[in-house]
Amino acid sequence: MPRANPGLPFLLRHSLTIIVSASAVWLPLHLLVENLRLDFSGVRLVLALITLLSVPGTYAIRILYRKARARRAAERVGAVLPPRLEGKLFGNRDLLQEGLEKFKNGYMGRVDALGHLHSIEILWNGMYMTDDANVLKAMLATDFAHFEKGATYREMLNSVLGTGVFNADGDLWRFHRSMTRPYFSRDRISHFALFDVHADTAIRKMKERLRAGHAVDFQDLIQRFTLDSATEFLFGACVHSLKSPLPLPHSHNDPAAALYPFHPSDAAARFSEAILGVQRVLAMRLRLSWVWRLKELFHDQSEEHMRVIDEFLQPILNEAIAKRRTVQSKGKEAAEEEHDTLLDHLVQLTDDPVLLHDETLNILIAGRDTTASTLTFIVYLMCLNPDVFKRLRQEVLETVGPTEMPTFGGVKKMKYLRAVINETLRLYPVVPFNVRVATQDTTVPNPKNAAGPPIFVPANTPVAYSVFMLHRRKDYWGPDALSFDPDRWLDERLNKYFATNPFIFLPFNAGPRICLGQQFAYNEISFFLVRLLQNFSDLTLDLSAQPPESRAPPEWAGAEGQKGVEKIIPRCLLTLYLEGGLWVKMTEAERDA
Repeated sequence: MPRANPGLPFLLRHSLTIIVSASAVWLPLHLLVENLRLDFSGVRLVLALITLLSVPGTYAIRILYRKARARRAAERVGAVLPPRLEGKLFGNRDLLQEGLEKFKNGYMGRVDALGHLHSIEILWNGMYMTDDANVLKAMLATDFAHFEKGATYREMLNSVLGTGVFNADGDLWRFHRSMTRPYFSRDRISHFALFDVHADTAIRKMKERLRAGHAVDFQDLIQRFTLDSATEFLFGACVHSLKSPLPLPHSHNDPAAALYPFHPSDAAARFSEAILGVQRVLAMRLRLSWVWRLKELFHDQSEEHMRVIDEFLQPILNEAIAKRRTVQSKGKEAAEEEHDTLLDHLVQLTDDPVLLHDETLNILIAGRDTTASTLTFIVYLMCLNPDVFKRLRQEVLETVGPTEMPTFGGVKKMKYLRAVINETLRLYPVVPFNVRVATQDTTVPNPKNAAGPPIFVPANTPVAYSVFMLHRRKDYWGPDALSFDPDRWLDERLNKYFATNPFIFLPFNAGPRICLGQQFAYNEISFFLVRLLQNFSDLTLDLSAQPPESRAPPEWAGAEGQKGVEKIIPRCLLTLYLEGGLWVKMTEAERDA
């Protein structure tokens, strides 16, 4: 779906502002010079210089006015402004550079240096940053009406997500939500037969590669599994990414290369890469603030990736719309047939191609990433903690058996399985950072002093929040908050911490925008894990197969908590992933004759 390039309109808007502000200074000065008949040497040069200085002067006055207005408004309601993080360079360019460098090469950082809520300005664009549970409770639930995605962030994501449910606000968001909610009923979220087909294919491909003595990139494989499952679940048309050959380790001298050629030109591989490509573009936009529009002044960097995605998606949408119109023409009785896929369900509500495109793509990306990211980090953590792997496998064998197909009831009985999933989501939440924008002047609780004056949030102020750091706070989770321990979900710590404050755990958001597909994700993750542990009795990292640049740097060793034991670098686009993949070797389970 073609979308307007936002770079040129942005430039035109600001060019108009520059022209108006310059003209407002130049015209009266010019008339004054003419009326006073000033004709001394350099008068025109002085006039031009004053006019030029009026442009940054206009912006400076706006910034100063905005700050003064916020101070006065805060005083009127008995609130205070949060502490501000200051850089050393003009426009806080050093903070921008530091953030981009950390995004590319560092470990995901902290926001608590100034008390778990602070303000920051990057190139004079102000925002708040927080990892406080009470602030998040206000934004996401109790004061939900006063916070939204916001026009600026909708524009950043528009070329990919359009007006879909994850990029909509207000009535449009409610409409999308009401369309999609009925489809996620229990009989569909526990659609284990669909999972089984793709899990069987994935495990068979793993065994083929492992039997040849080569490591498998589990992250790549599980992204294919979730993509195939999601496309069939949503559209009834699988992209069949698991049919493409699996990639080989980074070494180009591996003799297996001739036996297992990897063809990124395959349609499925191109589609998968395009999904990843649009996320790279959106992630960079979010980190560049308003500068991203200048970076994409003449070319939308998501355009090529979206063309590949639409080559797959658009024919399916067209066919569904045509099918719906044909069924409608046969009368009401035919139109009330069972709707097997989400798309079948949606076309009964609308035949708007743009709306259908945006909604299905939003859910496809979310459905793929939630499960793939979580399963990747679960396997990674089980490699680092073999005792967890053994205990979880024992629970699977005792509850389900070595070969039986998992059921919804069986999965529900496995308490340790759920604990492992939750602990993984705690340390590695799929969406580690998010943002909301205040729709009007409002306040949020003061993290430093709950009984003190609240924090004032001016209208249109973005509030970025870190679920990643929220989940690792010792005051919320105890002194071992930085360490992986699934038992915290089974012992007294559950009631001591989480049960008393559920907003300390937000892997699927909270409030009215809580993820509709969270139970679907839990079921798909659980199903694949059961199948994996039924088929393999041991698993280990193969760091020799891991690209050298993806391995955790030596200086991380010995750091407190999870950072000190990382073997591979966690990275974040819109969602978490492991740099360079997750290369593992596994031992097949012995089967009774």
